[in-house]
Amino acid sequence: MKKAEVLRSEHNPLLRPADIRPSIEGMEVACLLNPGVFRFNDKIWLLLRVAERPKQSEGKISFPVYNKEGKIEILTFEKDDPALNASDPRVIRYKGQDYLTTLSHLRLVCSDDGITFYEPEGYEPIMGKGELELFGIEDCRVVFIDNKYVLTFTEVSPVGVGVGLITTQNWRDFQREGMIFPPHNKDCAVFEEKIGEKYWALHRPSSPELGGNYIWIAQSPDLIHWGKHQCLVTTRKGWWDSARVGAGAAPIKTPKGWLEIYHGANEQHQYCLGALLLDLNDPTKVLARSHDPIMQPEMPYELTGFFGNVIFTNGHFVEGDTIYMYYGASDEVICRAQLSIDQILETLL
Repeated sequence: MKKAEVLRSEHNPLLRPADIRPSIEGMEVACLLNPGVFRFNDKIWLLLRVAERPKQSEGKISFPVYNKEGKIEILTFEKDDPALNASDPRVIRYKGQDYLTTLSHLRLVCSDDGITFYEPEGYEPIMGKGELELFGIEDCRVVFIDNKYVLTFTEVSPVGVGVGLITTQNWRDFQREGMIFPPHNKDCAVFEEKIGEKYWALHRPSSPELGGNYIWIAQSPDLIHWGKHQCLVTTRKGWWDSARVGAGAAPIKTPKGWLEIYHGANEQHQYCLGALLLDLNDPTKVLARSHDPIMQPEMPYELTGFFGNVIFTNGHFVEGDTIYMYYGASDEVICRAQLSIDQILETLL
């Protein structure tokens, strides 16, 4: 079977935690993750997920949360406390309550060449706000539609994980529209144009008892109210995407159909990337799906890190046949790879 060539940048990782200043005094940047990608003012921009935590002390584990007043509060527990389960570096459980070990927000960086990024002056971080974002905001996708940028991202709080929506035209003024997909939901990617006078989006509701972590599709008249939900893609037992699947960035329009780069994980928590092809006029129809991953963790920076053996994307830009894909590796660093649309379509068709 043909395999699409993946050209990783020789400059990978492009960004490491040490390259980004903490937004809060006394905190450190633990991870940079899966940026949204867009063009603005003749530059390439990344909307990074920046995960911060307090500097750790010997024998203790400390992590930040927003309190109900919107202020950041530091919780600290003894590592040997029998009520503490810290086996997962991302999530800990204490007396039946789950907490994230880091607090994420969204940060803008830009570049003239797509390789060297810097933080521009005058653009503030997008922080969590309100009771539905007490544990932060994560994994933002960005599309440009109707002369505005549309941001879909994960809102995390003690009552659940859902999808929030923000719009902007200038990246200085933001309109928060609240939660558009309620818990448990994430991985929301909006199509970059209307189909049949409707907005469309991929999303990922989860059900631990009945169903699973599957990709669904929905439509909307206004980007806020979503309906006509359908399950689009399920996991495949014994395959590389056996445990969970979720959308990457916005689908890419091609003559053959809408091309979606999606992520899949197995029971060993290895995250790879595959592709779907959806009908141009009816994206509820799956025309083709990757048999094998088009990209999997191979490089040292993808195999080891904060949470190793992971590649995850929710941002790219396209020039002709080339997808310039930005991705998070090992839940720690930001990288770039180039892929050919035609080559991916050949693997599918």
